[in-house]
Amino acid sequence: QPLPAQRAPSKWLSRLPPSRTRTAAKMLPRPCALLAVKAALPRAEAAAVDCLAKAHTGLLHLPADSVEEARHASAAGLLDVESEEGHAACGRFLSALEAAANALGVEVAPRAYRSEFSVNYRALFPGEARHYRADILEEFSADRSASIWVNGEKFELSREVIACGGRLQAAISAAGALLERWRRAAASGPAPSAAASASRPVRSEFVVALAEFDGAWAALEHGYIASLIEIEDRARQLVLRAVEAEQRLSDLEGSKGVVGPHDKNRYRDAQRDLVACVAKLNSVANCRRKGRDDLGCDILDGAFAALSPSLSSQELGTDRRAATLLAGDIVGAFHAIRDYLRHIKAFPERVDPHLCNNAGLVARLVDWEESWEVGGRYVKQVPLLDALCRLVMEIKSFQTLIPRLATMCDECDVEWFMVLPRIVLLAFLKDPAGKLGELLRMLLPHRFQGGTTLAAGGEVATRELQDLLGRFRQTSAALAQVAVASPAEGPAAQEAAWEVLARRVVNGSDAEALNGIGGGILQVQRKQELQTLEAFYLELERWSLELQRHCPEDWNQCSAVLVQCLMGTSKRQKFMKFQV
Repeated sequence: QPLPAQRAPSKWLSRLPPSRTRTAAKMLPRPCALLAVKAALPRAEAAAVDCLAKAHTGLLHLPADSVEEARHASAAGLLDVESEEGHAACGRFLSALEAAANALGVEVAPRAYRSEFSVNYRALFPGEARHYRADILEEFSADRSASIWVNGEKFELSREVIACGGRLQAAISAAGALLERWRRAAASGPAPSAAASASRPVRSEFVVALAEFDGAWAALEHGYIASLIEIEDRARQLVLRAVEAEQRLSDLEGSKGVVGPHDKNRYRDAQRDLVACVAKLNSVANCRRKGRDDLGCDILDGAFAALSPSLSSQELGTDRRAATLLAGDIVGAFHAIRDYLRHIKAFPERVDPHLCNNAGLVARLVDWEESWEVGGRYVKQVPLLDALCRLVMEIKSFQTLIPRLATMCDECDVEWFMVLPRIVLLAFLKDPAGKLGELLRMLLPHRFQGGTTLAAGGEVATRELQDLLGRFRQTSAALAQVAVASPAEGPAAQEAAWEVLARRVVNGSDAEALNGIGGGILQVQRKQELQTLEAFYLELERWSLELQRHCPEDWNQCSAVLVQCLMGTSKRQKFMKFQV
């Protein structure tokens, strides 16, 4: 019979005969069973919650020094999102959470703000669906500060964004506590106790917790992404300012690339502004080289001057090809940067705000710095450029005398780099008051301080350098004296002596140096001349090592420039396909 609605089951049972009491009790549902019915979720929803609970157990938390700290970190939701395993586990949890919210029919928090995102972020967060991403949560892990560094500049997140991150962490903690209750109830088996059934979360609790999480996530996503967009816009300003400077320069050049007579001063200022922008850009984005910002417009002026046909060969030295090659690299690297800026003007949003991540930009800056660094040393200073051209001419005369030297240079043989410093010193000793003194002063500045002049109007040298010059002259005179030629034919004897010295520093063998010189112009008195030549060679080798080791960076740059000029090829990279 149905139970009377106005009577409690216990009172009704007390009126039954003892024989019927047990039968009626079996017909009534137990109190815990009533609670289980009330808390039960539909099968699809329960399955989604089970998946979420399983993903939650896979989350990794930040390491703690004690059990209490570990328990606190887990309760506070301080997740490990930075490690590879932790990031993957967080991604699985967020995917399961989104699936559970969809299964339970949790209303999606408004996300109309996404329409204001930049193109890149609209691609990451399309439409108004949830699209939870672990990388956002990563920025708000416990060991992260409120600072973001981009291109060496520090940016601070606002207090509102930080507060949104705290709210999201609290929502994660609340969801975690709810899932822990769900797991404990599920672990009690098919016949849970009254306490276990009472602690089992009901559907409404999950709906509230997931809605709270979604709202906190949307608030954080809005504030954080908006802050990132602002930071990225500011980080791209270096590129945008360079684009604007290049546009001003192009406007003054016109369609034919010719500057009007009244615009020369404005053009000069615009050119200087563009070079300054490129130098600043280089200091921030060029991660493959030094990132110098001190390469100014005077280098470009020197390159244009070296390329000017109005300069005579006397001003640039007897051979202009070396100067033209280096100056052409400077101008070419400048035009490559301008071409990049003209291309990127149409889609600046494609520029990575971390400027060193833009491969095309970095490649052009590397090309620019390499060319302009050489220009700042050799092209901008006319006396040094003149000395370089003279040295290239001297080395070519060595190659004519000893053909295998050209092969060594072309192949960049190891022996070539052993011979090259000897040739440089020998060419200087041949004419110490000439143009090569400027180059040697740059490479060995300490040998030109507080000394005496080498010749009238020549360089000032220390006593050690004077001694080397004296030994060179003594050796040359000794070799010239053994010539068969008469005193009237002195120049021929001097030429033969020079050939002996050249072969000795290149071949490294006395017999090879003295045999067959000048078609028999020298008849060698072997013992004495060999001793004199060997003593000079050993002293020259000591100076050769000093030339290489005093400032290795300067010498390596000088030798690389000499090889480039001797081979007559540009070292610049060719940019065929545009790349951001």
